[in-house]
Amino acid sequence: MKKIHGLMLVGCSGLALAGCGPTDIASPGTGGNVVINPTPTPTPTPTPTPTTSPVVAAAGCPTIEDPTGLTDAGTVTSAQGSWRVCTLPARITRSTTLPKIAGLLYSINGRVDVGTDAGFSSTSTGVTLTIQPGVILFGNTGTSWLAVNRGNKINAVGTASAPIIFTSRDNVLGLNTETSQGQWGGVVLMGRAPITDCTTGSVASGSTASTCERQTEGSADPALYGGTNSADSSGALKYVQIRYSGYVLGSNSELQALTLEGVGSGTELDYIQSYNSSDDGAEFFGGTVNMKHYISVGADDDSLDMDTGVQANLQYLLLIQRSGAGDTLMELDSNGNESQTPRQVSRIANFTAIQPATSSNNEANGQAALFFRGNSDINLYNGVVVAPANQCIRMNGSGGTASSTLTARSVVMSCAGTGDDRFIGTGAYTAAQVAGFFGSGANNNNAGFASTLASLYINGANETAVTAFDVTTLSSFFSAAPYVGAVRNSSDTWYAGWTCNSTAANFGTTSQSCTLLPTT
Repeated sequence: MKKIHGLMLVGCSGLALAGCGPTDIASPGTGGNVVINPTPTPTPTPTPTPTTSPVVAAAGCPTIEDPTGLTDAGTVTSAQGSWRVCTLPARITRSTTLPKIAGLLYSINGRVDVGTDAGFSSTSTGVTLTIQPGVILFGNTGTSWLAVNRGNKINAVGTASAPIIFTSRDNVLGLNTETSQGQWGGVVLMGRAPITDCTTGSVASGSTASTCERQTEGSADPALYGGTNSADSSGALKYVQIRYSGYVLGSNSELQALTLEGVGSGTELDYIQSYNSSDDGAEFFGGTVNMKHYISVGADDDSLDMDTGVQANLQYLLLIQRSGAGDTLMELDSNGNESQTPRQVSRIANFTAIQPATSSNNEANGQAALFFRGNSDINLYNGVVVAPANQCIRMNGSGGTASSTLTARSVVMSCAGTGDDRFIGTGAYTAAQVAGFFGSGANNNNAGFASTLASLYINGANETAVTAFDVTTLSSFFSAAPYVGAVRNSSDTWYAGWTCNSTAANFGTTSQSCTLLPTT
């Protein structure tokens, strides 16, 4: 069985930048004062080089709409300068905006709830947490996480030049390296769209008759998700980085960078990077999810994990693992409950998925680059898979009349093995059957493709020569993309600027190192 990832509430930690008191003191605020760094002075050389001034801590914490307010936790200093630290309240009870102020960071100390659970079928709109472009938030303890409850929203919309960054305390202190991971929880959105694998209630033949709910595992207090509203909205995440997440709570109990639980199609998910999660880059538990421009770099488990009846449309994915780390690039299933509906139906288009040659056998769980099981219905379009040390696809057949299905169109793969040996069949499936499902040589699919990707993920001559499938025939969600893979050519730079760089993946000079924070 696949790992089930959970969440857990704890109190104050000795790792906190400032100790927790018996009560939260609302800051009187600074009125939104901004500290302006001085203009860099050119170095007196024949080729002037600008220098970066150290960050200057803001004078205090701003006043926010939530009546509890922010707690001024003093300042924190690293090689990059000093920041004022403003701790969020444990529960945000009124629609609130976190402004971008130079020299200021927002601390997530333990579990921070956005609103209160509105229940299974309520139409309540609750509260909205708005985060301005360029804001940096960090998990102050390992078990810190942001929980957006059902009926409430997050509005974290950055820009290409000013992304919103969720990261860890160690990242703030400048302690991280290329292998750092699992230093705080992550971002969790809980919605009211249909799910399976109920903690309470049951699924039914019609979604409106379902009473299925799940509890976010590992959470000490209720953190429920699920409902019957496929169009439910949990708000928006756009131009967002989530770094160093996935704190290990215990055996088979870890967090992801981004966890989407019963999230509906009204939620906007676009331009999201997960970096060095100790578990999955992102995991979807049910829901009706639409997402574009998703990048996962360095996930220590799966780059993309989807289960419990999710209905998903995804386009433009870069899935890149670190050398010698990670499990599968995709693990897609319905959690083994073959009789429950909805079955997972995922349509994934324009993806480039890469495992380094040094990542042989991954963690010996998925055993291949892509792993499909649990009677999921998987549809792949215009994809490029490069996994020279591993097989291409593993499928597990659960037996009976309901089994996982695979439809592939214009998908090319460079993997270990030859012929049917590029595939793995387990359970009721053989390798030959899985090879037949993929259908190399038909529908522009090729399991023996010679990859010519440049700069790790940019299409080369061989990728450009592949005839693409018209994904606009699938749904109005998909954009016209007459090419395979996530990045058409060197002029296609949708990934640049809002991402962070590492040895595993470099996104160009406009992106900064993941071990550093933006200083403006």
